[in-house]
Amino acid sequence: MIPDWRGIYPAVTTQFHPDHSLDVAATEQVVGNLIRDGVHGLVMLGTCGENTSLSDEEKREVIRAACRVSAGRVPVICGVAEFTTEAACRYARDVEAIGADGIMILPAMVYKADRREIVHHISTVSNACSLPAMIYNNPASYGIDIDPETLVELSRTPGIVAVKESSEDPRRINDLINRAPDALAIMAGVDDVALECMVVGAIGWVSGFANVYPRESVAIYDHLQAGRIEPAVHLYRWMMDSLHMDTDPKLVQMIKLAEQIAGRGSETVRLPRLPLVGDERARVTAVIEQALATRPSV
Repeated sequence: MIPDWRGIYPAVTTQFHPDHSLDVAATEQVVGNLIRDGVHGLVMLGTCGENTSLSDEEKREVIRAACRVSAGRVPVICGVAEFTTEAACRYARDVEAIGADGIMILPAMVYKADRREIVHHISTVSNACSLPAMIYNNPASYGIDIDPETLVELSRTPGIVAVKESSEDPRRINDLINRAPDALAIMAGVDDVALECMVVGAIGWVSGFANVYPRESVAIYDHLQAGRIEPAVHLYRWMMDSLHMDTDPKLVQMIKLAEQIAGRGSETVRLPRLPLVGDERARVTAVIEQALATRPSV
């Protein structure tokens, strides 16, 4: 069955204790609060979830926690970011056994694969389990751009049903739809071009800042679905200074600091990341505090 992954899917942060150990209870609280605030699904262990900073067992514990809290209320999609195809296949099978609803597959970490290798890796991982799969295209962060032609080729793999498009170029949505209108469900993957992507055909938004502004993100989606462009744009512009941080190399630190300021989580990140300091911290704090002080009613 092809899933209906429409709407707002936060790229959920993973919470840590001050000593950087995994804080399962706090992660569960983050998940529960997002569901309470109306998000349509959850993407666990993507970039914001610090996937590559967790051990194999920690990754599985995070997915167990998310599935436990969700209890079927919203889909739980798990990021697959491993160094080898074998490890990625093993992880995909494990999260299926845990109870996840889908996987989000990245190209193998570190190695810069060519097109043939990208197709082989992603299709092999998808075929390793029976879960529906979303491709994650994020060339800025991971150094590989999965172009529309390659996405169309990958869409012929039976389990691959969607793509999180994080190329920062809304034109990609049109290019993919023009080449194959029904090939893949498209999710906007960059926060500060998400509205533009949804207007031209993306069915939802995998969002870092939905961790901070979940109700407002859902309201933008709802307005667009109802054809109410002006109120959607009004909310989007209110968020925009925050959303620009989603393309910063330190987006994880920035989003987690924003969560902390908003009372929705801790800023603690796992090494090699360090918390923001100095002018950088002051700038992020000022943006978030201004947004919260002028928060519109939704």
